[in-house]
Amino acid sequence: MDKQDLRDRCREHNVRFISLQFTELHGQVKNISIPVEEIDKALNNELMFDGSSIRGYKRIEQSDMYFHPDPDTFQVLPWRTRASGATARLICDVADPDGTPFAGDPRVALKRVVKEAADLGYTMAVGPEAEFFLFNKDASGNPTVDPHDKARYFDVAPSDRGENTRRDIEETLHLMGFHLEASHHEVAIGQHEIDFRHEAPIACADNLITFRQVVRVVAAEHGMHATFMPKPIFGENGSGMHVNQSLSKGGENAFYDPNGELELSETAYGYIAGLLEHVKGITAIANPIVNSYKRLVPGYEAPVYIAWSPGNRSAAIRIPSKRGRSTRAELRTPDPSANPYLTFAVLLAAGLDGIKRGLKPPAAVNKNIYHLTEDEQRDMKVESLPHNLEDALGALAGDAVLRRALGDHIFEAYLTEKWAEWRDYRAQVHQWEIDRYMESF
Repeated sequence: MDKQDLRDRCREHNVRFISLQFTELHGQVKNISIPVEEIDKALNNELMFDGSSIRGYKRIEQSDMYFHPDPDTFQVLPWRTRASGATARLICDVADPDGTPFAGDPRVALKRVVKEAADLGYTMAVGPEAEFFLFNKDASGNPTVDPHDKARYFDVAPSDRGENTRRDIEETLHLMGFHLEASHHEVAIGQHEIDFRHEAPIACADNLITFRQVVRVVAAEHGMHATFMPKPIFGENGSGMHVNQSLSKGGENAFYDPNGELELSETAYGYIAGLLEHVKGITAIANPIVNSYKRLVPGYEAPVYIAWSPGNRSAAIRIPSKRGRSTRAELRTPDPSANPYLTFAVLLAAGLDGIKRGLKPPAAVNKNIYHLTEDEQRDMKVESLPHNLEDALGALAGDAVLRRALGDHIFEAYLTEKWAEWRDYRAQVHQWEIDRYMESF
């Protein structure tokens, strides 16, 4: 879409305001709203903001930043449509005053890794499966951890009380041009999943941040609170964000080889090996908060072991049975609190590293890893994912490939903020400790 097309669409949809959106370091959406009359200034990259007020961006003495809107991300926001006019959004890259893409912008980082893949002849397709919970609110309108239903996997109404909310989320996404594939109640009480079609990584990350916004907005309209927090309820499964990924070359799926073992190509094996080699550092990006590691424990269907398999869901990487154009690798470790731009960047960089170096993955593990004894795990050389944010950050800090993928600015800012988060958590006294120890000692 060029500038004139965008102006025409604004008139067609009676747009009165434009939300210029971007993400900060941790994937939170930020925006500035402008009247549609200012659209030319936005499209000419003339609008400026204070980057020192955004986490991980700029110091106060070097704070000027500019919006570079991407016209192809124009979407009318259905929940902001009024008789007097509509609000539309444009997702922006962030630039320095001289027009250079800002090294601290997560979307810019992903673009850089996508270009590296393109220089090698590869195009990535990615499809996340982001789960979420719906909770009731209290009398004051504050969120609780009281789930809106007691339904379980694939249940239907009336057990699934979130069915109408989920349908309205789907309708909103459809109006925004999403190509939806499936939706259903998940395993845990109050937990849901909506899947949409695989896309190129930048478009997919754009879709994912929009998806999270839509889920929250529609849930609020139904009087509920939606959260992508990985593990809000003790004793229940957490929310994951399995990431399906594949590469194509010359228009063909580069992971598929009808004559290869398991009908997988050497490219696929190299990509899988790269993911496995870097997965500990990846975990710091794909599982970015303290709560992420309450999900990554045995017994709740989340993968905790570093292994791959043609179909075994207890492994970190699973290869779904479809072949041909649908051949893909599914990394099951990420969760939906992750910044999608940074997550896709490190996944692609790790896979490309495996391909470039000709890495080979270890033997596939086709047993239920949850049931292996410690001796069996040792004999099979199956390692565990990091047990907490501290361990994951340590792995990330020593991974040169992931540092290059993120760039020095994001890498150092991310580690600085996440180490601070871990220190704050470690110093807290939690209710579990009070309940456990107060009367005993």
